[in-house]
Amino acid sequence: MNDTTQAAPAIWRGSYILSSGKRPAQIRDTKPTAESYGVLDARTFAAVEVDALFDEINQAQTQVGQSVLYRSLAHPVADVALLQSKQEALRELEANPGLLNALDKCIKRMAKDEDSLYHLLYGEFAGGLTTDDPRDQAGKDKLEFGGYGYRQFIDGTGFVVDLVEQAEALPTPQSEYLRTLVQTLRDFANTRVHALMHGPIYISDGKFLTKEEKPKLPMLRFRPSMFKWPFISFFVAFMAGFLLFFQNTLEELGASYVGYGLMILIIPIIPIILQAISASDRDSVIYPLQRLFRKSPELAQAIEALGMLDELLALHRHARSIPGDSVLPEIVSDNRHILVASKARNPLLARARPDYIPNDIGLENNKHLLIVTGPNSGGKTAYCKTIVQIQLLAQAGAYVPAAQARVVPAEHIFYQIPDPGQLDEGMGRFAHELKQTREIFFNSTPRSLVVLDELAEGTTFEEKMTLSEYVLKGFYQLGATTILVTHNHELCERLQKESIGNYLQVEFASEKPTHRLIPGVSRISHADRIASALGFSKEDVASHLASLQE
Repeated sequence: MNDTTQAAPAIWRGSYILSSGKRPAQIRDTKPTAESYGVLDARTFAAVEVDALFDEINQAQTQVGQSVLYRSLAHPVADVALLQSKQEALRELEANPGLLNALDKCIKRMAKDEDSLYHLLYGEFAGGLTTDDPRDQAGKDKLEFGGYGYRQFIDGTGFVVDLVEQAEALPTPQSEYLRTLVQTLRDFANTRVHALMHGPIYISDGKFLTKEEKPKLPMLRFRPSMFKWPFISFFVAFMAGFLLFFQNTLEELGASYVGYGLMILIIPIIPIILQAISASDRDSVIYPLQRLFRKSPELAQAIEALGMLDELLALHRHARSIPGDSVLPEIVSDNRHILVASKARNPLLARARPDYIPNDIGLENNKHLLIVTGPNSGGKTAYCKTIVQIQLLAQAGAYVPAAQARVVPAEHIFYQIPDPGQLDEGMGRFAHELKQTREIFFNSTPRSLVVLDELAEGTTFEEKMTLSEYVLKGFYQLGATTILVTHNHELCERLQKESIGNYLQVEFASEKPTHRLIPGVSRISHADRIASALGFSKEDVASHLASLQE
């Protein structure tokens, strides 16, 4: 029985976007690899064009917001309660224009100065009397600046202080997901790291103290500036006394000018002294504080909350930019994967091609094995990618281009395509693809979504039939939602005799594909038409040979 209500979710992922290392995180760092993947493996990620899907829906304004959105697609969640909570937040944004506008203004303001935080956390400061323009850092692998980090410290800490002040001014949301994010930003004001960023900072025995931690004793205060007023005051007083001394003691000898001469010799030393003091500040204060801020889980969580707010606004903006229907799918809990949608369109084409032919999707109950047949260029692959991309959007908490949709989050999504260019050493095409199918089968569960683009290529027709039959029956008994794209109508006939599977075929009208999928099994081929269109038909070959003879 479906259960559409869940306990309150924990909204935080396993690790934060903000890097605790010496290099800032990049937007696409969470791309699945052979060693690190979740719902999607690296092959499936590439096959279903997740990078292109991200580019299509990405309307986030901050770098951390884009990183959060990319992670939501690259590592979609399977937590029903979390997805429902995220959808509740999106519905609140839709219903509350005042809150939406307030959040939008906040995000735009923070996006403007976001780089300043990364310059502080990951900058390397080479010294000197000048500082580089932060805009000069675009495209560089390392954030290197002239100066001693004073400018980056002021701008970076100012960004975080401003972020908290902006959060304090926001209306309090009603939905739990939004309320948690806003409250996280507000709560950061109570942390020690925020107190250090806000200042003042006092230094005692190599330790940094906040205003609240400072004892009631005179103590050195860190000022992020090359010009230290105590030093300047002391130097001015020293020079005044110096001149007064020479004027009073050497005036009778007519040598009072000696004091001015010595002062002229001393003045060029001042920049050297100031740079030495600034280098000490950089090495003993700014760099240690930089490491402290980078490793702060409270700061990382606050920046994560900023990114997650930006992600929600991006999803809202994308949904409103799509012509036609878009809907938040109903997220339900079940022990078997389900994806049902009406008038579903391909997410990559929904905005670019308003006339795109929609199709219904019905993967539920006894319809969890689907076989799609039809000639090439008819829309089979596009239909399968539409299914997987809609599944990904649903598991990112996003709107999907459909009139209606209902989804059970998938534990695993697999998409196998012929890949002869990546053969394992010592393996032929048949063994290579069979190995991939084996890995998919043994890692699938009833809550998996599996797409197989042909099976058992590279062997005889009889072996292909036998192997494809028992593999599909295996997936059917396993209970995973399985879609096979094939030209093999003989295989369909065998399975139909045992009442196994559901069947869709590409619709054609006047020898042209309509890109609509209709019930049935296609037994026709348009290979001759495609060969003729490419100039490689039987007649083209004969004509070429005849021309050579002439």
